[in-house]
Amino acid sequence: MNRINQKLQEDKKLLSIYFSAGYPSLNDTVSIIENLEKSGVDMIEIGLPFSDPLADGPTIQASSTEALKNGMTTNVLFDQLKDIRKTVSIPLIVMGYFNPMLQYGVEAFCKKCQDIGIDGLIIPDLPVDVYNDQYKAIFETYGLINVFLITPQTSVERINFIDSISNGFIYMVSSASVTGSSSGFGDEQTAYFKRIANMKLKNPQIVGFGISNNETFTQATQYAKGAIIGSAFIKHLSNQGVNAITNFVNSIID
Repeated sequence: MNRINQKLQEDKKLLSIYFSAGYPSLNDTVSIIENLEKSGVDMIEIGLPFSDPLADGPTIQASSTEALKNGMTTNVLFDQLKDIRKTVSIPLIVMGYFNPMLQYGVEAFCKKCQDIGIDGLIIPDLPVDVYNDQYKAIFETYGLINVFLITPQTSVERINFIDSISNGFIYMVSSASVTGSSSGFGDEQTAYFKRIANMKLKNPQIVGFGISNNETFTQATQYAKGAIIGSAFIKHLSNQGVNAITNFVNSIID
């Protein structure tokens, strides 16, 4: 069974952390992952930096730009992660845009992910229909879960279609804005979380965008299986460095 599916079966609310590979320094990737697992994080999303991001807010964009300047590439990331499963057992997901995967070769990329021990991919700009028609079989061959995003604007039909072709979790974007731009959830967002929960989808939902502290983590997971934190963690890394990761994680889950 895929590590993501195993983790989703645990009787707890899950905390997933996103960071940009190669930031703050090029060779920080592995130590960040190892520190996050030691600190009690449930899943990690490793951002593959891209020069033209769509949904990333200023914090993640800045960290991606810095990572690219540091020399991060697809090949460098794969090289950094080649022995990651010797020290890390929690689910690892690569999050990035489709262009670098296309340049690498989709099947070659998926095979490399399987070889390293990556469990899933999040590709915000890969349309669901295109994935279903052209790439689903490849992902499944290499044991990779593809995670799709839904927003408050996603139609019921679309959500049901995404649910039908998914086999992990659904990334529930908390709002229609970019990442890192919220402070707490209002009635509208809570109603949206509740509405999706009431659809009784077969795949659990994990909320992303706008989660930065214990309060927003608790709000987001009231109706969902877990929550993802990106911008707030990257800000913490920028200010406190790799050695203070445990402090950040404790402030969320304590």
